[in-house]
Amino acid sequence: MRSFTLVSLVFVIIGALNWLLIGLFNWDLVQWLFGGNEIVPRIIYIAIGLAGLYALTILKRITR
Repeated sequence: MRSFTLVSLVFVIIGALNWLLIGLFNWDLVQWLFGGNEIVPRIIYIAIGLAGLYALTILKRITR
């Protein structure tokens, strides 16, 4: 479970950095890396979203 948590946190960080780049420079890193295909970025965005939901459970455990 520890490795799953680590991967989830890495996805959350990637998502946060991507939003930072979009906000500052209007540049989407995920789309740039996997832009030729529409399904791959969509899968990555779904994985990042699920990691964010899992991070909420981590936050709940930390704040207890």
